Amino acid sequence: MKFKTLTYIKQHWQLYVIFLLPALLLTIIFRYIPMGGILIAFQDYNPIRGVLASRWVGLKHFTRFLSSPDFITYLLNTLKLSIYGLLWGFPVPIILALLLNRIRSAGIKRNIQLLLYMPNFVSVIVVCGIVRIVLSVTGPLNHLFGTQINFMTMPSAFRTIYIASGIWQGAGWASIMYTAALANVSQETREAAILDGANILQEIAVVEWPAIKDMVVIQFILQAGNIMSIGFEKAYALQTDLNLPAAEIIATYVYKKGLLDGDYSFSTAVGLFNTVINVILLLIVNKTVSKMNDGQGL
Repeated sequence: MKFKTLTYIKQHWQLYVIFLLPALLLTIIFRYIPMGGILIAFQDYNPIRGVLASRWVGLKHFTRFLSSPDFITYLLNTLKLSIYGLLWGFPVPIILALLLNRIRSAGIKRNIQLLLYMPNFVSVIVVCGIVRIVLSVTGPLNHLFGTQINFMTMPSAFRTIYIASGIWQGAGWASIMYTAALANVSQETREAAILDGANILQEIAVVEWPAIKDMVVIQFILQAGNIMSIGFEKAYALQTDLNLPAAEIIATYVYKKGLLDGDYSFSTAVGLFNTVINVILLLIVNKTVSKMNDGQGL
């Protein structure tokens, strides 16, 4: 069978070239060629001279960042946002999927799913605008409790605002894959568990959890491995001058140093440091989870 497949490919190689070449070229042009830009991190980059002619300085920019008095602050802010977001946000889509699976009426379930999925299609900037309006001094929340608190100026409230708004926006959409997996659960197994006297929690543990277990493990590894990969857009849009002690993360720092200050080499070095930490975390988490999950990881 394998020999016949190879023979067919050799006879019709033109078809494979026609269909694969555009995707291959796009991948090389937009994915691999830009990777050469990481050389900037080891240079005093001059836009006029270009990457090849700029002066090589080695690890100068990495040393500058690691020795900066703000390094620990930015690192801790990034880790706190990511880890707290993972701990609070990761279980929510799973719980939503398990709850949706309990709804027997197809019409009601469809309407609830529509409400849960809608926030995902709202722009991050629009979400941040809504958050700012709701939490402003004259916003609905203060009006409801009869207070005049400007939550957006409180560093202690920033992480809660960031994580809660992220859960509201993304949890419903993230539950789709779990809902789809639960739809394939054997009804015979469910009925057998009910006949054996299983309560709701026992039914979830014995019937539903095995159907989504592998997917949960993979999603956890991917999200834990991306702990340092917080996009700057939302954090930057929610920043104010007064909440910066908690809101300034590595991603926003890279944006400000690179695009606003024009310090391209330094910002590239900081971004590369962030990426390397992500890769290391992904490998560690994958190894740890595979040991806890009978050798099954990514």
